[in-house]
Amino acid sequence: MATPDLNLLITLDVLLAEGSVARAARRLRLSPSAMSRALARLRDATGDPLLVRAGRGLVPTPRALELRDRVHVLVQDVEAVLRPAAQLDVTQLSRTFTLRTSDGFAENFGPGLLARLGVEAPGVRLRFIQKTDKDSAPLREGAVDLETGIVGDAASPELRTRALFQDRFVGVMRAGHPLSLGKVTLARYASARHILVSRRNLDKGPVDDALASHGREHHVATIAGGFSTALALARGSDLIATVPERHTGSLRAGMHSFPLPFAMPAFTLSMLWHPRMDGDAAHRWLRGCVLDAVC
Repeated sequence: MATPDLNLLITLDVLLAEGSVARAARRLRLSPSAMSRALARLRDATGDPLLVRAGRGLVPTPRALELRDRVHVLVQDVEAVLRPAAQLDVTQLSRTFTLRTSDGFAENFGPGLLARLGVEAPGVRLRFIQKTDKDSAPLREGAVDLETGIVGDAASPELRTRALFQDRFVGVMRAGHPLSLGKVTLARYASARHILVSRRNLDKGPVDDALASHGREHHVATIAGGFSTALALARGSDLIATVPERHTGSLRAGMHSFPLPFAMPAFTLSMLWHPRMDGDAAHRWLRGCVLDAVC
């Protein structure tokens, strides 16, 4: 046949198992005449009689015997494909997930996430890779399973997103810094020496824009590629870093944090994934773990 009727596979499987048109018809809830027509179609499709009369019954031909086991396996495979997926047992899950995040997210929330996975799913491994841009190609191509970031106008509309938390910027300096002895005013902030965080190696950022609206500017002494680097530099110097509050919570331990003396908009950090992973039970479980880790 130019276009085989795959439903005939089920009919053939039952016919070869039963060796009787009448019994096969009862099993498939068809009339004997309908089953006889189906057998005729199978004979035409395979070019073989398949079942031939011997006395009062039917016996399989050599071709039918050759096909019997193969057809049964095929039918079982098709039924397995169309059957709902079995309930996920994460204790038996063996899989590596790739997460594309900022270094601050991995360092702040990664330990808790790994601790949970170590207890619930010891066969699961996380691969953290640094997010250096907003290109959605790694998600689309399957190189990355999950990503975190700020969902902006440039985000691909095909991606699925789930908000994790809202964050705001705060200032941070080493414990015992001269500015930590009193309130950090706009003038005191602007007069200090600062660390600019820029993954794209820019020499200006959102802080410059916010200060400019007040007719101020600040002195950038150095530029860091990530928040953890900026905090390490601030911890060992008199430089001030401006970082997301929740994003760097554990990284700022032992340092002096303070509210900014000027307004900067809050932002929402989200996780992003490709829609082909929506129905994947293991991926859905991982998304729940990430959400719990930041709550």
